[in-house]
Amino acid sequence: MQLEKLVAYHKALADPTRIRMLILLREGELNGQALARRLSVTPATITHHAAKLRAASLIRERRDKNTIYFSLDDYFIRSSGSATAELIYRRGADGEAAEAEPSELERQAKLRASVLKIFLTPDGRLKSIPAQLKKKLIVLEELVKRLEPGRPYEEREINDFIRSFHEDFATLRREFVMHQYMFRADGIYELNPPELWARWETLK
Repeated sequence: MQLEKLVAYHKALADPTRIRMLILLREGELNGQALARRLSVTPATITHHAAKLRAASLIRERRDKNTIYFSLDDYFIRSSGSATAELIYRRGADGEAAEAEPSELERQAKLRASVLKIFLTPDGRLKSIPAQLKKKLIVLEELVKRLEPGRPYEEREINDFIRSFHEDFATLRREFVMHQYMFRADGIYELNPPELWARWETLK
């Protein structure tokens, strides 16, 4: 991970309000009004700080009509933290600190960001379903993260959820189940634990 990106990551964290926003978003997706209410700040303040966090890839945004919802980008937060430690403690042959070659985790983070940029619009809609399995799993994983863990969904609700970002709800609903992101029983859908999800990271 380039040094500039790590600097941007830490600059985005260098504010108490932004840290508190991230802590609240750990509980799940929240909109700007809810964040403003819980932090006792104005919605404009949330908008300002959200832009900083979004620019550093610490959060994702999803628009539903006139409301913007925020959620953590867990993968980037974790990979940036580990990349910082790796950069600090790895040394070159001359004994001086040297910027490390990209690790596998960093390469995966870069691929994920690239795939999402290609296939998702800025407001979170899916432009097309990727044909390549690895890219498809990256997109599917991103989409199911917008669902609530532990909540049972009727098929109609899942269809409406999928339509909010792509018209082919039947194909994507089937893909969610096929790749173990969700399970279906008696017409009710629910998220599987992430440990059961198909892992795109293991594919070549």
